Amino acid sequence: METRERGSLPFVGMIAVVLAQASNMVVMKIAMSAGINKYTMVFYCNALSSLVLLPCPLIISRRSGSCPPLTLSVLCKIFLLALAGFAAQMCGYVGIDYSSPVLGTAMMNLIPAFTFILAIILRMEKVNWKSSSSQAKLVGTITSILGAFVVTFYKGPLVLRSPLPPSTRPRHLLPFLLPPQSNWILGGFLLAAQAFLLSSSYTFQAFILKEYPAVLNIMFYVMFFLTILSGLLSLITAREQQSWILKADVGLIAILYSAVVATAFGSSLGVWCVKRAGPVYVSMFKPLGIVFAVGLGFLFLGEMLHLGSLIGAIVIVMGFYTAMWGKSKEEEKANEGSGVGGSLASSSGHKIPLLQNQASSA
Repeated sequence: METRERGSLPFVGMIAVVLAQASNMVVMKIAMSAGINKYTMVFYCNALSSLVLLPCPLIISRRSGSCPPLTLSVLCKIFLLALAGFAAQMCGYVGIDYSSPVLGTAMMNLIPAFTFILAIILRMEKVNWKSSSSQAKLVGTITSILGAFVVTFYKGPLVLRSPLPPSTRPRHLLPFLLPPQSNWILGGFLLAAQAFLLSSSYTFQAFILKEYPAVLNIMFYVMFFLTILSGLLSLITAREQQSWILKADVGLIAILYSAVVATAFGSSLGVWCVKRAGPVYVSMFKPLGIVFAVGLGFLFLGEMLHLGSLIGAIVIVMGFYTAMWGKSKEEEKANEGSGVGGSLASSSGHKIPLLQNQASSA
């Protein structure tokens, strides 16, 4: 009975994590459709997340020997990591504003594909083209990218119509006006850019964590730098005083939901699931976000599901699971070949993406 409970807890936990991420995209879309300034909303979300994570470095630093010294070199690297995360965050928010949470959750499944490509370019991963696992990762990567092209460029006929009126289209996002189809394509490109930037930041995290392996400390400093960067951008883009005033409306709900539920709760629970069940198990739940996004968008945003989104999402999910199957086979062979020591080394090599929940919440 206890074994069954231990196996079911990570399953329930990951359902909650994915639901928190997908619902946060919908909440943010509702807030932006209601006219809430996206730039000030990002600033307030980052500031509140920093306050939530503030106890982490204070508590960890009090433990003797538990926290490595924070050098200027490490702090500069964390700033660069935050800079990449900030670019990904803004691409995500603007991309969601142009398109929909369904497209946003679909594009998030490109992260393993981009990470695999970057790992090959940087020679962080060796590829044996004769191995079935390497072939599966390559096929999965290509399939995921093709699915992204389908969901971006092909809308297709209507499959599912919501009884609710559609959400307000984004206005004045650029100095020129774009037709709806161009908005959707631009949103797809921005969301794909978000996935690529996240993949780059995950790769960079591996180098930082080797030098400074304090995960919670890094999370706080990243959120602190994100607050500064988003604040500077907000001062430039949102000069109206009205954009900075918080009211008891959907904007305040979106900020609280993003900072507390999607960031603090989602990140903590995601880390716990990685430690309990492993990163491969956690990654398998990512495509479930598309299902949640479709359902929530249908119920609360009045979004319509088109054939192109359905086909593209299915292709991306197929590519995602193909790549993850290849990765899991490689890990099994590594564990069998090196025994217990190799298993420990393998598990320690999987670093937890620090910005995954924050950017996914865009």
